[in-house]
Amino acid sequence: MAGLFITFEGGDGSGKSTQSGLLTAWLQGQGRTVLASREPGGTDLGLELRNIVLHRRGHITPRAEALLYAADRAQHIATKVRPALARGEIVLQDRYLDSSVAYQGAGRILDPNEVRGLSIWASEGLLPDLTILLDLDADLGRGRLSERTQYDRLEDEEHEFHARVRAAYLDLAAAEPERFLVLPATDSIESLASAIRERVAGLL
Repeated sequence: MAGLFITFEGGDGSGKSTQSGLLTAWLQGQGRTVLASREPGGTDLGLELRNIVLHRRGHITPRAEALLYAADRAQHIATKVRPALARGEIVLQDRYLDSSVAYQGAGRILDPNEVRGLSIWASEGLLPDLTILLDLDADLGRGRLSERTQYDRLEDEEHEFHARVRAAYLDLAAAEPERFLVLPATDSIESLASAIRERVAGLL
C-alpha cells in the first residue's frame, strides 16, 4: 500500500497542531499507521536547527535563515518522511516547503522561486499529496498567541510581515488548487476536522 504525505500550513495561531492531532487520531482509528512530524525539528539535527532559527539571539540574514530551513528539510525528508512513505504509512507534517516560500520568500522578501527551488532540491522533489491551509488573519492569529510569555523570532515579526505571509499562502493555493485544501481557521474545530476528514477519505 502506498504511503500518503499530508502537510498542514498556515500562519501562527491558525490551529495546525490541533487539526493534525485530530486527524492522526481519526486515521489511527481507521487502522492506519501515522507518522506525525514537523518542520523545523522533526529529527535530532532538526531540533538543533529549530533552536537556531527560532530562538537564537541576534540577527540571522534572510538567506542564511532559508538555508538553515533547507538543511533541516533535507535531513528530515531523507531520514524520516521517505522511509515512512516507503513503508506505506501516512505522514502528517506541520509545515513544509510552502512555509519556506511564504515566510522566507514573501516574509523576508527573497525570491520565492529561488526559495522553492532550494526546498525542491533539499527534498529531492518530494511534494505533498495534500496540503491543508488553515487561513487566518494575521492579527487574529497573534491574538490566539497572546497568552504566551515569549514569542519565537518569526512570531515576533510585525503585522506587515505576517500579512505578506498570508497573501503568499493564498497565492500558492490558487496556483495549485488540486493540492491545496483551504479552510477558514475561524471555523469551529469540529467543522474543520470534518472537512479535513472528508478530503483525506477521498485519498485513502
